Amino acid sequence: MKYYDDFVAGEAEQVGDYHLTKDDVIAFGEKWDPQFFHTDPDAAGASMFSGLIAAGTQLMSIAVLLLVTHRPRVSVLAGLGWDEVRFLHPARPGDTLTLFRECVECRESASETDRGIVKNRITLKNQNSHTVLSYVDTILVKRRPDVFRPVALRDLFRGRES
Repeated sequence: MKYYDDFVAGEAEQVGDYHLTKDDVIAFGEKWDPQFFHTDPDAAGASMFSGLIAAGTQLMSIAVLLLVTHRPRVSVLAGLGWDEVRFLHPARPGDTLTLFRECVECRESASETDRGIVKNRITLKNQNSHTVLSYVDTILVKRRPDVFRPVALRDLFRGRES
C-alpha cells in the first residue's frame, strides 16, 4: 500500500499500458458518447479524423483504470478533482496507450492529521509517443497508520465541555 507519506514531489513513473481495440472504441462510443466518429467506421473515415477515434471520456476511464489497478495500490480516500484536462491527439483502434504519473505537489491536510493532498500530472501517450491525454489529478490520500504524529493541545480537548 502506498500512503501520503510515500509520495515525493518530482517522482515519476510509468504506470501501465492499455491496448485499444476497435470493439472497445465502438462499444464505449455507443453507450457513452454516440458521435459518428466513435461509432461508425465508414462515416468516421470521411471525417476530419480520417477514422474511428476514442472518446475523451474513454481516455479518462482508461487512465483511471490503469491508476487504480497499478501496484502498489494507493490509499486514496477520495478524488478531489481534475484540472487542465487536455485531449491533445486522437487515440485510435490498435493504439497501445501508456500512462505516466508525475507527482507535482504534496501537502498535509490542514484539518485532519491522518491524510494529505497529492497532485499528480497524468499523461497518456500512444506507441508513437504522442500525448493523447494530459491532466492534473488531485486526490485525498490516507497517511501511513504506523507513523507517530503529535496531536495539537486543542485537539485533546475537542468535544469536551468546560
